[in-house]
Parts: sequence; structure tokens; C-alpha cells
Amino acid sequence: MFLLGLDVGTTSCKAAIFDERGNLVTKASREYAVAMPQPSWAEQDAERVWVLAQEAMREATMNARIRNVVALGLSVQGEAVIPVDAQGNALYSAILGMDRRTGEQNAWLREKFGNEYLFQHTGMPIHTINTLPKLLWLKQKEPDIWKNASRFMLYEDYLINKMSRHTVVSHCLASRTQLFDLQNELWSPEILQAIELDETRFSTVQPSGRVVGKMLPEVAERIGFSNRPLVVTGGHDQACGALGVGLTRAGLAMVSTGTAEVVEVALAAPALTPALERGNISVYSHVIPGLYLAMTLNHSGGLILRWFRDTFGREEMAQAEAQGRDAYDWMFRGVSAEPSRLMLLPHFAGSGTPHFDTESKGALLGLTFSTSKSDVAKAIIEGLTFELRVNLDLLKEGGVTISDLRAIGGGAKSELWLQLKADITGHRVTAPRIAEAACWGAALLAGVGAGLIPDVERAAESAQNLERTFNPDAERKKHYDTRYGIYRQLYPSLATILHQL
Repeated sequence: MFLLGLDVGTTSCKAAIFDERGNLVTKASREYAVAMPQPSWAEQDAERVWVLAQEAMREATMNARIRNVVALGLSVQGEAVIPVDAQGNALYSAILGMDRRTGEQNAWLREKFGNEYLFQHTGMPIHTINTLPKLLWLKQKEPDIWKNASRFMLYEDYLINKMSRHTVVSHCLASRTQLFDLQNELWSPEILQAIELDETRFSTVQPSGRVVGKMLPEVAERIGFSNRPLVVTGGHDQACGALGVGLTRAGLAMVSTGTAEVVEVALAAPALTPALERGNISVYSHVIPGLYLAMTLNHSGGLILRWFRDTFGREEMAQAEAQGRDAYDWMFRGVSAEPSRLMLLPHFAGSGTPHFDTESKGALLGLTFSTSKSDVAKAIIEGLTFELRVNLDLLKEGGVTISDLRAIGGGAKSELWLQLKADITGHRVTAPRIAEAACWGAALLAGVGAGLIPDVERAAESAQNLERTFNPDAERKKHYDTRYGIYRQLYPSLATILHQL
């Protein structure tokens, strides 16, 4: 029997088919654009994403000649809001999590509620990433959309509605919106009343791993299924990835390096401490009932490497394609494992945790006439990893214990980068066998909903094969500790200048 995990991220979607033991049978993907019509805006054509998601699912089923999938689970990007009509069609572009237009609305929230109340109530600190200020922006700037929208959806319930006509979203994803009462597990009456929004304009909230219904016949036919798979609630992509790499008990941690770079740590209870509030760490529901996640965020993440590849690496892309190699591997050829002479501040989309400075920008220091493209590529992953260490140190200060750091996402494919993570952070880093962890997490939840997997924790743990382990190199760790001290000076030294640019 086969299960399908559909992972819909910020810049691409992946469809992966697994057997119930977690063996990857086949996968397919599609890339799509992020529109930036104005500075600090980030939007997406949700209807186009739906078309491409169907293409990816169809290619996966056709490649493996598997036309009978028992159930499908969803792993999706968080915070994006999509106003839809009564038929579930988008009335406005999806406003993405990385969108930064909502400074005015966050000022209102700060005055109305205060950061402490919102964090204690929802687990989400005040920031432009959240769904709540995006809804306020629509209300104030697009009143016709606000009035005419039948519902306001996230990517999970938007796609569930496309597949089944049901309007259901998971506890996990709802708890990423800043509109969800984390302790009582319901849409917050106090917040909804303050923004004059009726609960009926949101989807019904259900636990992850819950069957919503069968896929619509016309959708199943379009994708190429011979049956109508069960559509099952999933969750936030990072939470699904956390499940996929076995974060089934408190203390286990994951670093996911995709478009953004995220750290997730499993918690036994919501850690709504003052230290995490000051550090702007979000706390939300895991896809595993009874567990929670603390999440750090670097908005830029691997997107910086993609920008570098597309802007400066066209020659390398062509050479790599001609030789059947990965363009990123080509860029890193000949790179030394020793610390580079450059220093990069990876705030290309503003800073994430702990500063949450939306006006910060990227910076590259130490350039000379001897600097090469590979030097810059190395500096990019070093800068991203220094920022990772900042956030791991912050979690430690907030009382969050990390016993194991598991790496997933595109960054987990590079042994150079995995060793760098160990050398800079001082943590042992493991790379699980399951590379498509978010897809597997979604497929696991689909199996739970279908009744094929009675114990999701045991299934997640048994599918792990932590065959690649990277321990810190003591000598390089010593050198990187010195470099880290310099890195910690970059943002305070450059912030005022960067705000003026």
C-alpha cells in the first residue's frame, strides 16, 4: 500500500510516494515564483501553485506507475493568507510569510494587545510573518477583498478544499497564525472580536492525521489515480519535517535548510518563557498530539544560495548541466574546510530571530581582488551557520535543552555544509536517510488517518537511519569560535547603516 506526501513550500512543491515503512518510491517537483510587486512585498499566485502541485503529483504517479494511493497528507508553508470566494478560488494573491508590508498593522497590535499578551496567548511574537497583521492589512488596504471574501485560508485548507471541497485546517498550522488560542486550541474570540472578524470565515480546526474526505473524482482523474485517495490533515512544513526525522520526544531538534533556515525543538509543554519572548521564538502545536515546537527562523536560508546561483552562477549552471552534476556542488568545488576570509550577514530578507529587524539587509565583508566565486559561496554557508548558532545559543538561554540536531532540506545534501554546522555550532549533526522529511511526515499522517499506521511515534522512529554523523572538529571549532565572536559584532555595527540603505 502506498501513501503520498505533498510538500508545498515557498518556492517549490514536491510530491513523494512512500510505502508504509517509509521507503521512498518516487518523487516529483515543480518550482514557482514569488512576486515582489513593491519593496518588502512577497506574493504568490495560489491558483498557479495548485496547478503545479497537481502536475507534481501526476508525474510522481506516472513515473512509478502507481495509480492507487491509499491516502494523501499535506505539508505546507506557514502564515500565508489567501482570501477565497465561496467556491474556494483565490480572490487575491497569497500574501506570504516572508512579506514585510505590515509594519503599521503590527504597531496597532502592539498598542492594542502588547507583545507579552500575544505571545502568552498564541505562542507567536509580533512580527510581519504572522497571518494576523496580514489580515489587518487586507481589511485596511483592500476593503472590497475583505468584504467579499467568503473565507480566509492558509495553504493547507486551501488545497484541502481544492481536493475535497471540505474546509478544514490542522491545529498545527492554525497555531502559526497568531489568531489561535494555543492553550485552549480554538480560534481566539478576543482577537477575532478586536479585528471584527467572524470565526465562520475560517476553516474548521482538526488534529493532524484526521481524514477530511475522499479526493474529488475529477481531481483524482486529472492526477491519474485509479481510486479516490483519502485526504488527510497534515500541518506546517517544518512540523511535518520534524515528524519525518523522528522528533517524537522532547529535546530532539532539527535544522531545516530550505528556502528559509529553521530550527525546531520538540517540547513537552509550551515554553512561553520571557527569554523566548525576548528572542522572538515562536511556540506552536506539533503534528504529534501533546507535543509542541519551539521555532527559530532565518528568512533567507538557502534562498541566498539560489540567488547567488541564478545571479552569478550561470556559467557554473551550464557546466554542471553538461556534466550531469549539481550546480551547487560545482560552485563548491575546491573549497577548503578551513574558515574563509570573508564574512556574510545573511539578512537578505531582513533578520529573523532573535532581532526580527525587517529593515536589516545583507552584507559581505572582506572582499579583495583574490576573492573567487567559490569563496563567496563558502562565505554564504558560513554566514548562515553563524546565524544558526546565534539561535541555538538563544534557545539554550531560554531553558530549551537540545540533545540531538538532525539536518534536513537541501542543505542536508552537502557534506561540506553539514560538517560546517558541526564545527560552528559545536553540536553533533546527523543527517537521516529520509531526505524528503517533510513529505514523509505528511505521508505518515496520511497513514495514520487511513488506519495503516496505528502508532505514529514508533513509525517515525523506526524509519530513521542516522547513517551520516558529523562531529565537530576540535581545531576548526576553535578557529570558528574566534570568527563567531567577530560575526556577533556585525549586526550591531552595521544596523544603523543598513537601515539607511
